[in-house]
Amino acid sequence: MLRHITALILTAVLAGPAAAQDRAVPLTDGDIKLSFAPVAREASPAVVNVYASRRVADNRSALMDDPFFRQFFGRDLPMPRRERQQNSLGSGVIVDPSGLIVTNNHVIAEGTDVKVALSDRREYECDVVLKDEQLDIAILKIRDGRGDFPALPIGDSDKLQVGDLVLAIGNPFGVGQTVTQGIVSALARSQVGISDYQFFIQTDAAINPGNSGGALVDVEGALVGINTAIFSRGGGSNGIGFAIPSNMVRVVIDQARKGGSTVELPWIGAEMQPVTADIAETLGLERPSGVLITSVIEDSPAEEAGLKVGDLVTAVDGAEVSDPRVFNYRLATKGIGNEAELSVNRDGRETTIRVPLEPPPASAPREEITVTEPSPFQGATVANLSPAVARELNMPYRGQPGVVITKVARRSPAARVGLAPGDVIVVVNGTEITSTEDLAAITSDNPLLWRLTLDRGGRIIRLAFR
Repeated sequence: MLRHITALILTAVLAGPAAAQDRAVPLTDGDIKLSFAPVAREASPAVVNVYASRRVADNRSALMDDPFFRQFFGRDLPMPRRERQQNSLGSGVIVDPSGLIVTNNHVIAEGTDVKVALSDRREYECDVVLKDEQLDIAILKIRDGRGDFPALPIGDSDKLQVGDLVLAIGNPFGVGQTVTQGIVSALARSQVGISDYQFFIQTDAAINPGNSGGALVDVEGALVGINTAIFSRGGGSNGIGFAIPSNMVRVVIDQARKGGSTVELPWIGAEMQPVTADIAETLGLERPSGVLITSVIEDSPAEEAGLKVGDLVTAVDGAEVSDPRVFNYRLATKGIGNEAELSVNRDGRETTIRVPLEPPPASAPREEITVTEPSPFQGATVANLSPAVARELNMPYRGQPGVVITKVARRSPAARVGLAPGDVIVVVNGTEITSTEDLAAITSDNPLLWRLTLDRGGRIIRLAFR
């Protein structure tokens, strides 16, 4: 029904699916008077407001805010601990009539109570089914709902082209549901600094705070993206907004339906880097393109498929890749259990290599412990390094054994000396650390001097403490 209505109203704008030759710009007064109202009317009921709240400790006191009181009693007078409610507001999209909702992880990340309000003002409590910080996607499920909720169909974001008309629907600034219109400004934005599997749709449709998690829909009313961020110097829309493509969203929804609480993304066991202008010149390329394989882990899917250091991967399943983030995105949308066909330039010759997509293995037992002994590591949680742990921490894995910091308690000795999640503990007091058992044994000795060697993102750091 929606496709039929849209086809009648937008014939001059978009008369068919995604083929480039079917696209047309408005040329007459009649074309300009065409309305997006039917699309907005059909899509808006599936976009909800998301409210997340939690109780946090508040050490502030009204008395301590009084300069006269502080003058006599100082700042360190013990005060009764209070709690206050912290709220966040965003948007979400119903993608299944049973009440399955997609939103951004940052909208509900710290919330303990999550509610949604529909456009008809019905309100429901929700359970968080799945959330992934790196993808910035969360899946909610309406609790005790009777089902048959309005839902948006999920479109194919790979069919979008720069210049396509899109609508952004959400709840900016908490003022209520709003629809804005624009075009796709760019595709494959991978240098935005928002998530680790970056491949964003850029749009000039107005996106403001509160739109996070809302819908980006095409003129056929299909969900093509989840609005996630804006580029702004003043907090408002400057015509540069970013949305997570629907093809990535579909992967997360499928895993939520299968009962997953986190997203498992493919791992092939190869490290890579983008091709710069200098590298392109060295390789004899006409222009920088593709990703260069810099390391291949032993017994990994990449090694078994035949990938080698120095290989230049130019495309995945025929889609060009420009940097490692785009490469990871292409693998992620293929999904675990499938194969990816890589177009590879090796020594100037083109070849095709098929790589199986597997979950990152826990090649070493995790054996996670929290250090409680007095030491620079006190308050840090550590685990044996493996591809699975490296994926959780968004760090490279080069096949080496080791111990990595996974969490650091606030105000702990470990936090005070500057230790952080992702730090790999290499050497402590001259002893190489290859397991959490090694670290536990050394911290129980309680030496007078601590000499540490850490690997932080490939940079070696040496510290000493008494």
